[in-house]
Amino acid sequence: MTRDQASGLRKMNQEYNDKVKVIAVTGGKGGVGKTSVSINTAVALAEKGKRVVVLDADLGLANVDVMLGLRAERNLSHVLSGEAELDDVIVRGPKGIGIIPATSGTQAMVELSPAQHAGLIRAFSEMKTQFDVLIVDTAAGISDMVLSFSRASQDVLVVVCDEPTSITDAYALIKILSREHGVFRFKIVANMVRSLREGMELFAKLSKVTDRFLDVALELVATIPFDENLRKSVRKQKLIVEAFPKSPASIAYHGLANKVISWPIPQQPGGHLEFFVERLVKKPEYQEEGASE
Repeated sequence: MTRDQASGLRKMNQEYNDKVKVIAVTGGKGGVGKTSVSINTAVALAEKGKRVVVLDADLGLANVDVMLGLRAERNLSHVLSGEAELDDVIVRGPKGIGIIPATSGTQAMVELSPAQHAGLIRAFSEMKTQFDVLIVDTAAGISDMVLSFSRASQDVLVVVCDEPTSITDAYALIKILSREHGVFRFKIVANMVRSLREGMELFAKLSKVTDRFLDVALELVATIPFDENLRKSVRKQKLIVEAFPKSPASIAYHGLANKVISWPIPQQPGGHLEFFVERLVKKPEYQEEGASE
């Protein structure tokens, strides 16, 4: 996007005043429960009156809509091909959260050209759907797409579990985002831990390496306990915050949602994909009726 176009967006947004939180949920490796953290937190936020959209940014192995038992007629591939706008592909999940589904098993979506990637991000500037929080559920690994969405977000949540590969992959992700992309603050979610103490010890392990080798600030924002009710909720095809609202994991997700609400939103956009954040930092004064229904 040219400087003139970015300036044009800035000018357009001078009349906007409602703000949106943009949160990337990532983890460095698969299997750490990243998507579960994304959608359970989204539903917990919705229960607190927030309008939430979850972007499934795992463009080759989409699973958000599958986990929620939703049938998506269209997805991000239709946005890229010009067949649909982002507003057209949103499907509604539990508590009215919006889901922007990706596609699964399509190699072309994994290997987007820089122009396609920019086009996808730019599509956000044309969205009419009103929301308060955008949660970007990234793919595993450190692909260009993961890095771009992470550096375009206001907050980066790194999900880790107590496995050596999870810690080393989380460190690798933090290292590349800090050294090459100017992201220096990370919020850590210790997932599937047996106790609060285990979560704090896990955070200490990661902090020990980052403190030694990187100039970054880590903050432990949630410890999500291993919860037997999780399996039961999967069998019910429901999220744990819905099926077992008083379970330990659900209580932890609501605690995380409360923290998300308290996080400040930057007054000025920043990051490599400035035009993406600009659209999301400021929103129109009016609100569409029934946007969260």
